Amino acid sequence: MERKDWPLWEVFVRSKAGLSHKHAGSLHAPDAEMAISNARDVYTRRNEGVSIWVVESKHIHSTLETDTESMFDPNADKIYRHPTFYDIPDEVGHM
Repeated sequence: MERKDWPLWEVFVRSKAGLSHKHAGSLHAPDAEMAISNARDVYTRRNEGVSIWVVESKHIHSTLETDTESMFDPNADKIYRHPTFYDIPDEVGHM
């Protein structure tokens, strides 16, 4: 496989234990092992990560912007789903 044919990988980094992984960026690599190694070098150079996920971009599926109304508007009539109804103790943190 030539370098120009390497698949695109999406990189997710968790900055601290207990927090969620966040999308950090994308990179090309021939396989998952190399993608993780490259992601470590590119996205956690200053020790800002404790965990890295890589996902080949072709495996990510999403909604379209044109689907917004049909996909998300039905939630507007379910007010119990809004977090304003729940008390979160101060000790929970990172919520």
